[in-house]
Amino acid sequence: MLGRGYYWLVTALAIPAFAWLVPILWMVSLSLQPNDVLARTTSSTFFGLVPIPFTLDNYTALFSFGHTPLWFLNSAIVAFGMTFAVLFVSTTAGYALARLDFPFKKGVIVFCLIGLMVPEQAVFIPLYTMFADLDWHNSYHALILPRVAVPIGVFLMMQFFKAIPSDIEEAARLDGVSWLQIFWHIMLPLARPAITTLAILTFLYAWNDYLWPLVSAQKREIFTITLGLASLQSNFAQSEGLGRVMASGVIATVPVVLLFLIFQRYVVQAMTAGGSKG
Repeated sequence: MLGRGYYWLVTALAIPAFAWLVPILWMVSLSLQPNDVLARTTSSTFFGLVPIPFTLDNYTALFSFGHTPLWFLNSAIVAFGMTFAVLFVSTTAGYALARLDFPFKKGVIVFCLIGLMVPEQAVFIPLYTMFADLDWHNSYHALILPRVAVPIGVFLMMQFFKAIPSDIEEAARLDGVSWLQIFWHIMLPLARPAITTLAILTFLYAWNDYLWPLVSAQKREIFTITLGLASLQSNFAQSEGLGRVMASGVIATVPVVLLFLIFQRYVVQAMTAGGSKG
């Protein structure tokens, strides 16, 4: 039976959690209120957390703009494409660095660790120049390829594969199983929590990415949802009102929040497994 201290702990943790949620609730509430009301005040009812009066006009106006569905599609293509590419590179490289022996292995590991120290903004100019020379800007592969070789993904998978007992791999080799079969049929299923965690983090990063699409995509038809909605916000703030600005924020946020809520147990499982194996 749970003691009184447990309930006090839950209450103490719920207070900062609610404080963290207040800005999100406020954004959702403002997006559901008419702009003529928001022009007068943003805290008319319960500090603006209750959308009274209620309206969906802000969302209707956003989706009536022709490019918004296309921007959603672009973000989905870029996010899923980047996620699958990162998983392929990170799992194969992580497995090789963790379980295989080859020349200059330690140097490759050090090189990957050095990559963690380099800020992504430092390589924007070389990346932009390289993709411009290839005439790849304003394309999906220009938005996906620069973020495929992620050092943190390789390091995460390498550490997880290292934690798997070697007895499983040795037993498979005694049965004549090849390295590729061991990787595909044994290692990848065991690494599912780490793979799911890396997939979620990569998808969230790709969906929310703004800086590189701002540099690489100049045509509105190739904008991602974050870049497209940001390009509209200044106009909305000046002429259409605060409600549509908040609606654009909600539209860009909801998919990633739902994704995390659906798969959060895998993230917890990966963190728990990593901690117990360490």
